[in-house]
Amino acid sequence: MATEKERERESEIEREQREGEREREQRERERERERERDRKSERERERERERERERERERERERERERERERERERERERERERERERERERERERERVRDTEREREREREREREREREREVTKARALKGEGMNISHALLQLNMSHSRFAN
Repeated sequence: MATEKERERESEIEREQREGEREREQRERERERERERDRKSERERERERERERERERERERERERERERERERERERERERERERERERERERERERVRDTEREREREREREREREREREVTKARALKGEGMNISHALLQLNMSHSRFAN
């Protein structure tokens, strides 16, 4: 049988072993908690990086929307410039129609004056046939026009 001292010594060794085991377990639990804190911190950093990437994507989408709005404004300005050019072309066509109409009226007035001169000459010739000279016939015609004019 073991002596009292041996039992005490074995007890002491077992106690030291249990204490050493508890310390190792304690250190292992502490290391595990530290690793968990590190993993948690890394997950949080990754979530923050993801949020920042999402914010950057949103900023980029907003910049793209702004570029699209600017392109649309430019297209609208170009459409307005084209409408203005079309209105100017229409005004020019209208001015040309007015000029054409005025030229046509002037040609018609000139034709009317020419017909009137022809009638005058015809009347003068008729009067000449009645024995008047052409100057006298034209004078007669002018006097008859004057009476009608007054």
